[in-house]
Amino acid sequence: MINVAIDGPAGAGKSTIAKAAAKKLGFIYVDTGALYRTIALNCVRHGVIDCPEKIVELLKETDVKLDFDESGSQCVFLNGEDVSSLIRTPEISMGASTVSKIPEVRAFLLDLQRDIAKNNNVIMDGRDIGTVVLPNADKKIFLSASAECRAERRYKELIEKGVEVKFEDVLSDVNERDYQDSHREIAPLKPSEDSIMADTTGMSLEDSTNMIINIIKGE
Repeated sequence: MINVAIDGPAGAGKSTIAKAAAKKLGFIYVDTGALYRTIALNCVRHGVIDCPEKIVELLKETDVKLDFDESGSQCVFLNGEDVSSLIRTPEISMGASTVSKIPEVRAFLLDLQRDIAKNNNVIMDGRDIGTVVLPNADKKIFLSASAECRAERRYKELIEKGVEVKFEDVLSDVNERDYQDSHREIAPLKPSEDSIMADTTGMSLEDSTNMIINIIKGE
């Protein structure tokens, strides 16, 4: 099996680029951020997002599963409910950063991520794939872009979905998420020593995807 780990900050285009690259290569794409977002959604629904002890307790009655449709697109299920379309709001994004600091949450999701990689050719993206989840991945890529570029992408994505937001607020969220992810005690966001750095600032999706495919192929 070929495992590709793509890490990077929020809004770097990891999900979009990794998904496009996986489709061209015939790999399965795994968005690990969706798993943390799903845990966050469950915590928000239960009103415990600000209480680590209750978040850990809630894990005992939480079931998270990934599935893939015929086209290879990922769907994420929370206690049997498809929540794929409910986990992309700014609130849940910040919630994901909150729950990802909790060791018990990371341990809860670790085996699920590794089991998928054992049985499939995968491109898996997240914050600590190359450093923690798949330390022996065949290729490790750290994907980044400027904060302004990442905020602009996220802003356009939210507007297209009908979410009313201000660019300044999205940029503020991106900067805050960067700080939280890079300063947490457990698995902080950072490139592994053997990661290949890839900056997509100002690049189109097609060019970014081709760059990632070339890295994976060693070209």
